[in-house]
Amino acid sequence: MEQKNTQYEAYLSATHKLGRWLTVLVLILLLAAPFAIGLYLSAMPDLGAAVKAFLGVGLVYLVSGIVEYLIYVPMLGAGGSYLAFMTGNLINMKIPCAINARDIVGVKSGTPENEIISTLSIATSSLVTILVLAAGVILMIPLQPVLQSPTLQPAFENVVPALFGAMACKYYRMNRVVALIVLACMSLLFILVPGLIGSTSMMVIPSGALAIVLAYLSFRRQQKTEGGL
Repeated sequence: MEQKNTQYEAYLSATHKLGRWLTVLVLILLLAAPFAIGLYLSAMPDLGAAVKAFLGVGLVYLVSGIVEYLIYVPMLGAGGSYLAFMTGNLINMKIPCAINARDIVGVKSGTPENEIISTLSIATSSLVTILVLAAGVILMIPLQPVLQSPTLQPAFENVVPALFGAMACKYYRMNRVVALIVLACMSLLFILVPGLIGSTSMMVIPSGALAIVLAYLSFRRQQKTEGGL
């Protein structure tokens, strides 16, 4: 057991070291690309206006970025988190893939097994995404009439709701009361304040807090009932 823990700690240390270096490299490449294109085309933007525009958008997504980090890292572990945040598409691809793989194998968050499964599932998802994007770029022109067909547009607009609806069904069944109350409250809130629909990532905070409170109250009620018996 001690040897196993030592090996796992060595793995985590190597993962963090490699992940930090690669994260810095990816950030440099992401920031360098637009400047390199601008210099090559002699079309550099007004940096002052760009900074103001970035601050206006960046402040909005700052809270979302912090919330996603706090929620997703415990779910994905070290290796999975580095891969997911560098390759992107967390909500659409990486999180559903990791959760599904974890449920199939039957491991729990925070365990070495979850660390390995999450890393493998997200790595596989990233490779499949790259292959699909490559095929999409090659076939974009031939498939353009099909992809722009009015018949298929409703399907493209409902991919994410369908994906998370299928995943949520299993978790809703675990505690229907909590799930229905949170779903009803958030649906009512979005109906009354339609502007919040574009800030779904930030709305994870109040909806998650409400779910935690309701689950805690349900747990306390169950304890009292068992204590009375």
